[in-house]
Amino acid sequence: MRKTVFELCSLPGVSGRESAVRAYLQKKLKDAPAVREMRADRMGNLIVELRGKQRAPHKVLFAAHMDEVGGIVTGITDDGYLRFAAVGGIMPEVLFARRVFVNGHVGVIGGKATHQCKGDEKTKVPAIGTLGIDIGATSRAEAEEVVRIGDAVLFADGVTELGGERFLAKALDDRAGCALLLMLAQTEPTYDVTIAFTVQEEVGTRGAGCAAFAVQPEIAVAVDSTTASDILGVPEEKQVCRVGGGAVVSFMDRATVYDKPLYDEIFRLAKVNGIAAQPKTCISGGNDARSLQTAAEGAHVAAVSLPCRYIHSARCFLDEEDLRQTYRLLEAMMNTLPAWDGAV
Repeated sequence: MRKTVFELCSLPGVSGRESAVRAYLQKKLKDAPAVREMRADRMGNLIVELRGKQRAPHKVLFAAHMDEVGGIVTGITDDGYLRFAAVGGIMPEVLFARRVFVNGHVGVIGGKATHQCKGDEKTKVPAIGTLGIDIGATSRAEAEEVVRIGDAVLFADGVTELGGERFLAKALDDRAGCALLLMLAQTEPTYDVTIAFTVQEEVGTRGAGCAAFAVQPEIAVAVDSTTASDILGVPEEKQVCRVGGGAVVSFMDRATVYDKPLYDEIFRLAKVNGIAAQPKTCISGGNDARSLQTAAEGAHVAAVSLPCRYIHSARCFLDEEDLRQTYRLLEAMMNTLPAWDGAV
């Protein structure tokens, strides 16, 4: 499981530029025994139809997004520096002096050193608009030989394994979710089920709406990573969810009020199967569920997520045991929800 996550995280896939991730998933699923049909739509979503041992009474869709936060080149200065804008929700605090890739070339996000700052500049985080990417070019012409306006900016940090089963990587939101659904798609499920690997979640859950419109599920489950705030300085009541606590199930966020009977059914499945699961205890954020819920005639929706520290940065933090517990929960859901009597 860890190897698959690491391989997926190493791929480039800023929103709107997910082709490398999609190609990886297509290659892995090409010979999977349960794959009945696999297609990419015009927006870039990868939709995979799995044939189960039995026909499904209800149409169920599981979705994980392929894209990651990053940047996009918006200009090139006469001195060869690259101006850029954020793609997705990135805090300026995580950008200064960060190593990045631009069109395959290494660069560093730079700005004023502390010695050059005056007054409030010494304590304020520099705005993204004041930062530039230094790729070592000495002129606009030299930079334009390797970079064009509109090229994606990717965090260049590799995977770092910590003590025990914990590790850091960029793009764990949501390549970890993609890894879980990839592994499920390589099994032979009890019922027919559909899996979608979606695009452009980080810029407005855009791909999921197209995928759900095409599939028209009765039940849809967003599989994602979510903010674990069990870190220094955060009071317990604001920690949202905890690393090591297992799968995270949402009851409400800023984009979706989740289906209560489905929420209860997921926790019932976790309990009877001895799976670690926890509620997301803060109404914050959002994910593909917002679009899965409202496409076509609508659907019962749930969100099952991985607790992830330092999300939307170059150094997201996960525990492999949470991956295992979340996989077990998704597997139980995949093999029961198509026949769930709460779907009407």
